Amino acid sequence: MLRRVVRLWTRWREKSAFRRALPASADLALVQRRHHESEQRFRALLESLPRVAVQGYDRDRRVIYWNEASVRLYGYPAEEAMGQLLEDLIIPEPMRQPVIDAHRAWITEGKEIPADELELRHRSGEAVPVFSHHVMLGEHTASPLMFCVDVDLSDQKRAHRDLAFATHFDRLTHLPNRQAFEADLDELLEHCRRQGQGLAVLYLDIDHFVEINDALGYAQGDQLLIELTRRLRRQQRSRDLMSRVSGDEFVMACPEIGHEQEARVLAERIRALFHQPFVLDGGERIVTASLGISLFPAHGMSARELIRNADVAKNRAKLDGRGGLQYFKQHFHDELVRQHRLAEGLERAIANRELSLHYQPQVSTVNGRIENLEALLRWYPADGESVSPAEFIPLAERTGLIERLGEWAMEEACRQQAAWRAAGIVDLRIDLNLSGRQVLAADGLERFEACVMRHGLRPQDVGIELTENVLIEADDRILAKLRRLYHRGVRIAIDDFGTGYSSLSYLKHFPVTALKVDRTFVRDAPQQPEDRAIMEAAIFIGHRLGLEVVAEGVETGEQLALLREMRCDLVQGFYFYPPLPAAEVFPLLVAPSATPH
Repeated sequence: MLRRVVRLWTRWREKSAFRRALPASADLALVQRRHHESEQRFRALLESLPRVAVQGYDRDRRVIYWNEASVRLYGYPAEEAMGQLLEDLIIPEPMRQPVIDAHRAWITEGKEIPADELELRHRSGEAVPVFSHHVMLGEHTASPLMFCVDVDLSDQKRAHRDLAFATHFDRLTHLPNRQAFEADLDELLEHCRRQGQGLAVLYLDIDHFVEINDALGYAQGDQLLIELTRRLRRQQRSRDLMSRVSGDEFVMACPEIGHEQEARVLAERIRALFHQPFVLDGGERIVTASLGISLFPAHGMSARELIRNADVAKNRAKLDGRGGLQYFKQHFHDELVRQHRLAEGLERAIANRELSLHYQPQVSTVNGRIENLEALLRWYPADGESVSPAEFIPLAERTGLIERLGEWAMEEACRQQAAWRAAGIVDLRIDLNLSGRQVLAADGLERFEACVMRHGLRPQDVGIELTENVLIEADDRILAKLRRLYHRGVRIAIDDFGTGYSSLSYLKHFPVTALKVDRTFVRDAPQQPEDRAIMEAAIFIGHRLGLEVVAEGVETGEQLALLREMRCDLVQGFYFYPPLPAAEVFPLLVAPSATPH
């Protein structure tokens, strides 16, 4: 735009020079008229440029022209600006004398004023960023005219400021982001080294923040983050650093704290901020946060290392439940590295078919016959010893691999059941453990049903085991799907009964056919009256509701005798059989009854 204005200006000047050079015999009136029309068109162009402010002034720097864009940019009406000294209107005081000197040098010595980016002055006193270009007309005459062409840079500067802010700060809380925080912390650590001071890094993570967003909406979640920021700022000392490093996670760096006891005092002050409820969606809500702490220099020498280790400690604190606090320990990090490698190995195991299913029989307490089998995952890595399911199943849950793992187990169990049916074993059910992710997924139960049908099986050939927690979390849509499976003949058992959010009132609403009493009650029932009472009550309740009752973890004859006395329907455990490969199970399925091992 600026180049276009200057180009047109130059052409107008050339035409003016041509007009002055015309011979007297030329039609002077015609030339003058065309020149006047050209000048009018040029002035109209200047007035039509909304963001290009043009001011004309004489050799004494008094304004002779002030277009509409100048009115908008500098705040002076044209009638007020006319005749005024330019420096009195838009030139800031520090620039006043240099502008006068440059103007004088231009007129007397021909030194052009270079185009430049400047900050001029609005009528209100505010700075106005512009790119300014100067043009002189009639420079060889006694009355030259100067024009200043200013392009408004306000939007460009604002965009630069916004970009700089977005690069270094969080838009919601206006706290430094992770990148800026790390840079500031590295500088602070250098100061601590020189002064021989310690420093604590606190990593804070709001517990179950996703539930707040889901229940109340993202606007209320944002309001919580803003209010928490306000509370944290009240605890922030002048030299402390603070950042929002991700959605619901904050980090603080506090110098002059070098020992766990000092850090605990600080951490307790932070935890106290959560004692007061947060007002969300018109009501009060108790919110908690988990905290991890790392110390300089004991737990790291750089900002990145200290933040990482505080994060590791925070993740360990979350395992302890809401509102936990942990200091970093090296074995936390070592375990994290091991878990990461294990997760990579598990992903390879799924792809390379290193997984297998073992089957543990469920035996009748009445006649000792094998009635059903529970399919259990096993992992035998090609390059090492077997990995316990107690380790890799929770790992799969945390890493999101559980759905692929569950899909593979479902396919393999249905394939094996179809093979046994083809071999003549037709009155046997295989029970599968479905994870919460599988059940609660949009098409999880449909995929189970499709797998059963794809292998030519009946609904009663493959059952499913769910934990109480999964059933509690299931919404009406999922429960309706479970009821459909139930009415089609799929057996549904509540696994680990008694260890979750047990509520007897729920049992009559859930579409279940069996209860599996958790092994912790079975193990101690012969010696512990409390466990015996819980187990007996579970069996009694199950039978009164018309449910089959299975006891897990039966390992001794004493436990079996007690369960028979309580009229438990089925037992499962090492007293009879451990989980076995399919090839070792087949001979047992044709045997008349089970014998203790």
